[in-house]
Amino acid sequence: MMDKRTYDNHAKAWVCIEDHESAREPQLVRRARELATRADLAPCPASEGFLLSAFAQMTKATSAIVVGTGSLVESAQLVEGLAGAGKLTAVDSSAAGVAAIRAFFSGIDDTTRTTLRAVNAAPSVFLQRLNGNDYDLIVVSGDASNYMPVFEQAPRLLRRGGAVVFTDALAMRAPHAKGGLTNPADRGEKAVLMRELLERIEDDERFVSAMTPTGDGVLIAVLR
Repeated sequence: MMDKRTYDNHAKAWVCIEDHESAREPQLVRRARELATRADLAPCPASEGFLLSAFAQMTKATSAIVVGTGSLVESAQLVEGLAGAGKLTAVDSSAAGVAAIRAFFSGIDDTTRTTLRAVNAAPSVFLQRLNGNDYDLIVVSGDASNYMPVFEQAPRLLRRGGAVVFTDALAMRAPHAKGGLTNPADRGEKAVLMRELLERIEDDERFVSAMTPTGDGVLIAVLR
């Protein structure tokens, strides 16, 4: 059982880690964060961004997809993780989000050899068009409607050993969230979805999964 002191220590640890990671963000990521803020698109926590970059390195990714709503910081950290190689496709169904991502990609196109592509489409439609067994890493964020279509397509799209990473796994960033998964009484759209998604991934023998409290919760599923 965790007592109040333990909870307080965990809260302090979260703030300490977030402050530390925020202070060391590369200029490319800071630029993405500024663009997101100016476009009124909530950027992801710094600790979460660095974790995504590390995943790109750990999976030796050469081909990655980020599905989200204005996922500029996530995209920037994946560019860092790809280290000037491979390709990154950003999928965003919102007009404002994809416009911001395209502006960011246009601004960094001359500074990286990574092939960058931004697509304005619903993931439930677009992902079906992609070649199977062709991706090492898929990152999901933003609206609740982004998550289940990615889970359904991930086994087809990922190479063996590839990973799909679901950010905001605790559903705490959702509009009108009431604690997300930390509050059983939160019956908001994203909280309900994440409970179902977590159960389905844990029951799916095709994946090895783990959950971490980084940022607002990160759910990792690796294709066996």
